[in-house]
Amino acid sequence: MQLRKLLLQPSSPLRVLLSSKYPFPLLQKCSRFSSSSSSESQMPNSHSVEPLDDNRSEHASTAISIDRSGLYNPSEHSHERKLESELVKHLKGIIKFRGGPISVAEYMEEVLTNPKAGFYINRDVFGAEGDFITSPEVSQMFGEMVGVWAMCLWEQMGQPNRVNLVELGPGRGTLMADLLRGASKFKNFTESLHIHLVECSPTLQKLQHYNLKCMDENNANDNVKERTISSLAGTPVSWHAALEQVPSGFPTIIVAHEFYDALPVHQFQKTTRGWCEKLVDIAEDSSFRFVLSPQPTPATLFLLQRCKWAADKELEKLEHIEVCAKAMELTGAMAKRIGSDGGGALIIDYGLNGVVTDSLQAIRKHKFVDLFDNPGSADLSAYVDFASIRHSAEEASERVSVHGPMTQSQFLGSLGINFRVESLLQNCTEEQAESLRTGYWSLVGEGEAPFWEGPDEQAPIGMGTRYLAMAIVNKNQGVPVPFE
Repeated sequence: MQLRKLLLQPSSPLRVLLSSKYPFPLLQKCSRFSSSSSSESQMPNSHSVEPLDDNRSEHASTAISIDRSGLYNPSEHSHERKLESELVKHLKGIIKFRGGPISVAEYMEEVLTNPKAGFYINRDVFGAEGDFITSPEVSQMFGEMVGVWAMCLWEQMGQPNRVNLVELGPGRGTLMADLLRGASKFKNFTESLHIHLVECSPTLQKLQHYNLKCMDENNANDNVKERTISSLAGTPVSWHAALEQVPSGFPTIIVAHEFYDALPVHQFQKTTRGWCEKLVDIAEDSSFRFVLSPQPTPATLFLLQRCKWAADKELEKLEHIEVCAKAMELTGAMAKRIGSDGGGALIIDYGLNGVVTDSLQAIRKHKFVDLFDNPGSADLSAYVDFASIRHSAEEASERVSVHGPMTQSQFLGSLGINFRVESLLQNCTEEQAESLRTGYWSLVGEGEAPFWEGPDEQAPIGMGTRYLAMAIVNKNQGVPVPFE
């Protein structure tokens, strides 16, 4: 069988991504939380609440009045006064111009994707020298297994001769590069593909172009647009700022790996007045602080929708709720496209199959930092609400079915990662073998690796049960592998 051959073929050359030279432990975005913990146990943000500035303009004071009586008030946190960055000035300008605070979602979106100073825009934030490590950077096997899944779905679709293969937030392009290398011998599949990378960062677009070994084809005909081809499998590659820009009308396979966790979230807190949205304001000392909305906000509509999908018993015990409106809208758009054009979507991320509470976190240089510490210099991410993804897809299109979530360990194991690692171990050096075992454990294990003999602080941490996988497919194609 073709897929069996794919699993057993040796790597040439074998890329070593996790050697003992790294001076820090592997830190992935969700390492702070246990997969077995309830959503209410997620760590709250450590910020004190300060009084509103009474010296604001008359317009500002009449425009909004903040009730902070029910806001969570953890231990006080202080910062040394620093020169303000352009992004900090921009954020404060937005708040002052509107005469009141902004949502956590807007703060998060500006911090991550501001065109001039956003965290993802002008730098390479992945890998050992970046701020966090993702699964594709751990081992080539991750991208290969995603390729197996995509090829299986393509076969279930009837092996169409034109398919859009879309990746949302491709990072360095490592996952797609490993997918194409692993599938390059299956010409019928790779020749059907047109790669579409949804990426807003010019810096990362250049890295993706390089890692996919892309070549720009000049065409003598002025009426024909220049094409970019990946030499890894001879597939055309295009870049887009949003999924809506990807051409429709063709069967589409979408991969969203650690993409949803970076979508901006709205945070709500239960008070005596009901649910109030948590907002970001400016304190008297000119630092950022959290306050509560005095009245319903536009995002309250998404909160009501999310609560409609939850059981009363689940909501009764919660004091905080995170709602990702962008995730709900994106999932709806994907479901409609898959329902009309055929295909499917694979979503792999860390999160919960239920309501998410206070999970928003900041990571800089592999360490957790304060959410308001030098905005734009740290990654912000939140747990993914997989139950919300399911409901969003099912309500958007009756033509799709949703499968999962299952753990990343179950997903990769069912696709044959065990056979693949055994095959690779037969053709490698001892150093490469150690890297393979470390990478394998990081992908499918749980907790610290039992075989590790090096320094404790460098022990690989298994994320196999903390990451979840979910698939959305056109109903006509049946149940996708390996969700049977």
